[in-house]
Amino acid sequence: MTPVIESAAAVPAVLKSMTRLGSDMLALPFDVAREQYAKSVRAGLVERSLIASARFEHTISALERLALGCMARRY
Repeated sequence: MTPVIESAAAVPAVLKSMTRLGSDMLALPFDVAREQYAKSVRAGLVERSLIASARFEHTISALERLALGCMARRY
């Protein structure tokens, strides 16, 4: 193949990578909140509870979907 065709074939992969990177950057504040919650639990500042953890994750996920819309990650 010629270089132009090869580079044109790579465009979808590059766009997918850029979209993923943008999504990860927009989700960074939510990841920080999750990490802070985990550190608070380990430090004993927040009760160690599966129910409380699930509620927190549900709330953060809902906020992430609300704030980011279609750019929110789906787990």
